[in-house]
Amino acid sequence: MAVPMIQQYKVASYIIKQKLKGNKKYPLVLMLEPLFQCNLACAGCGKIDHPKEILKQRMSVEDALGAVDECDAPMVSIPGGEPLLHKQMPEIVQGIVDRKKFVYLCTNAIQMKKKMDDYPVSPYFTWSVHLDGLRERHDESVCREGVFDKVIDAIQTARDKGFRVTVNCTLFDGEVPKEVADFFDYATELGIEGIMTSPGFSYDHAPSQDVFMGRDKSKQLFRDIFSHGRERGSKWPLNHSPLYLDFLAGNQSYQCTPWSNPTYNIFGWQKPCYLLVDEGYEPTFKDLMANTDWDSYGVGRNPKCDNCMAHCGYEGTAIEDTFSHPLKSLKVKLRGSKLSGAFAGDPPVVYDEQARADATATKVPISSIGKRESTSTQVETEEREHEDA
Repeated sequence: MAVPMIQQYKVASYIIKQKLKGNKKYPLVLMLEPLFQCNLACAGCGKIDHPKEILKQRMSVEDALGAVDECDAPMVSIPGGEPLLHKQMPEIVQGIVDRKKFVYLCTNAIQMKKKMDDYPVSPYFTWSVHLDGLRERHDESVCREGVFDKVIDAIQTARDKGFRVTVNCTLFDGEVPKEVADFFDYATELGIEGIMTSPGFSYDHAPSQDVFMGRDKSKQLFRDIFSHGRERGSKWPLNHSPLYLDFLAGNQSYQCTPWSNPTYNIFGWQKPCYLLVDEGYEPTFKDLMANTDWDSYGVGRNPKCDNCMAHCGYEGTAIEDTFSHPLKSLKVKLRGSKLSGAFAGDPPVVYDEQARADATATKVPISSIGKRESTSTQVETEEREHEDA
């Protein structure tokens, strides 16, 4: 696992403490979403389809740090939107670092080099940079040429300054396993601390619906990628537990644990997870945990969750399994995942076809929540308008 020992120790101590208390549902990572606005409009993104008045809203420092304290998870991930568009983001990050929480600031890196010196070089702070492949693949993914070169420049500068740096790679339909393996090799050579990866979630509001994969296709893709790595003897710093990687390769039959990565954004505490954006909100973390019908979500339980294998839902499951079955985890870590044979079965489907029809019928049309400004001219104009935001 490509994580410093101090972080492994503190997170493990936190989990043990929760188990000693008898807590069965507890957060591992707070997904703190302080704004929805972004300076990109990626084809597979379903997070930025809001009216302009919503995109202009910013979470206050007080609310952000209040959510960190209320949730009390040992790690905080700050996605978006693009967090670097938030004027008070350095203050939010510093407040989290002061609380000795491990914070990952997710960014597309367009403004990262310019704003880098506003952030602390600390074992508690990490740049989590969006990077979906080598130059052509990444620029295609973010729907703009030239972004890859900005990302690499920012990563190299951050590494030179002593920052912790990881990359976050989302994989979509049409990926070539060898090319993904080439990218993992390249990212490793950059000297980054870790690579986080998972299949793209099939957002209802994403403008391109043909980019997402089904579960079996995702599992085969990861088997093929891992096969290339094994043949080459590559040592990729994949920023996941061994059992989550084994799940991606189709060898674990897991149900998601959405409470392990609760989301707080400008609307409140989002039910049930970071990925489902139309399920409602609660005013407090306590209300989120008490009032969410957790058993109504997950593969086989809800058609919206059918193809999800994202780390924000399943890494928590894998970590729980690691603590329950440490020898199994150690075996997978030492031997690697099985890359042939039948896949482990998925949890049974317990919803009926009417539930599937209802889920499809209740999708919120993009036109009703604000049309995406996705042409290159519009996006570049927005970036100029908010470059100093």
